Parts: sequence; structure tokens; C-alpha cells
Amino acid sequence: MSDCIFCKIVRGEIKVDFLYESDKVVAFKDIRPLAPIHYLIIPKEHIPSMNDISKDQQSLLGEMLLCATELAKEAGIDQGGYKLLIRTGNHGGQEVPHIHLHLIGGARLSEGIRAINS
Repeated sequence: MSDCIFCKIVRGEIKVDFLYESDKVVAFKDIRPLAPIHYLIIPKEHIPSMNDISKDQQSLLGEMLLCATELAKEAGIDQGGYKLLIRTGNHGGQEVPHIHLHLIGGARLSEGIRAINS
């Protein structure tokens, strides 16, 4: 999708520093962090939401999850804990119509996700 902000990031039209990049996935810092560590892991392929995932994309989802756990280790939040979140659709709070996995941590997180005392 040409006007998707995440597709523009993947194509290099919007510059961000990638924390991780493979042939299928990139990860970068969220511009509106909810906690000290808040990264987004996205597929390079435009997939609007979880409702658009097919069985053929199981390995892509696996790579996104493994990327998140590796980044959590690198950030030093793996032992204290973190949240992984994929929002789907309007009622799920999805703001960008391109599937993305949030890695959120670095502080004790409240039920509403925002870090306590951040």
C-alpha cells in the first residue's frame, strides 16, 4: 500500500534506525512509547491486520515473535518481563492498518499497558 506509513518505513521513504532487519521483518522504536522500551516489529510485506493472515504466513509470525524475544534480551528486559501486543481492527485499537507487534517493557506495566512511574 503506497500511503501506509509502515510501508514507507520499509521502503526507506521515512528514515528510522532499524533494531533488526531480515528479508521479511524489521523492528524499530515506537515514536510514541508507552514504556521505557517500546519497539515495533513489522513485516516488510503489507498485511493490513491479523484478519488478513494466512497459514502460509505462519513462519512470518514466528519470526516476528522470535525477533521480539531477542530484542527483549538485548534490551535487558527479558528477566523482568514485558508485553507483546498485536492490536486488530478499530475496537482492538489498531491505529496503522499494517500488522505490527509491540514489544513493551522496561518498567512494571499496568493493566492498561502504560508503564507505572514512567
